[in-house]
Amino acid sequence: MADYFVHESSYVDEGCKIGRGTKIWHFCHIMSGCTIGEDCNIGQNVVISPDVVLGRNCKIQNNVSVYTGVRCEDDVFLGPSMVFTNVINPRAAVSRKDEYKPTILRRGCSVGANATIVCGHTLGEYCLIGAGSVVTQDVPAYALMVGNPARQIGWVNAHGDKCNSLEEAMNN
Repeated sequence: MADYFVHESSYVDEGCKIGRGTKIWHFCHIMSGCTIGEDCNIGQNVVISPDVVLGRNCKIQNNVSVYTGVRCEDDVFLGPSMVFTNVINPRAAVSRKDEYKPTILRRGCSVGANATIVCGHTLGEYCLIGAGSVVTQDVPAYALMVGNPARQIGWVNAHGDKCNSLEEAMNN
């Protein structure tokens, strides 16, 4: 018997590694070769593509597709309907599966609802990406990012509280 929960409307392909205590809700597809850590919560209508790695205690809200090339460390939050890309110049008639760019989300970072993360970038520890933002570059640890393209407007601590400096963010 599995030590994780999968709603009966979801599909989990063979060859997945799913950690103890994880919950996978309605209408999800968990594809072969992905790794999901312990105590994750996968909201409804989520796709986890092959070779994706999710650390422990990741929270993925409804309507998110986590594409090949994405790696989330522990305690990452992905807001409702946020978007990842996996190639820079997509074309329907051109296969670019060998051109997927890695996207790394460091421990504790949060991505707001409807934000877009363009592939090939790293989001630093505990950064906070505001709802609707479009990330087109690497994001520093503890940075508060908003807008299109996303720009840094401040700092947040590990709890998500706004801070006056990086030093304050790191020490609170």
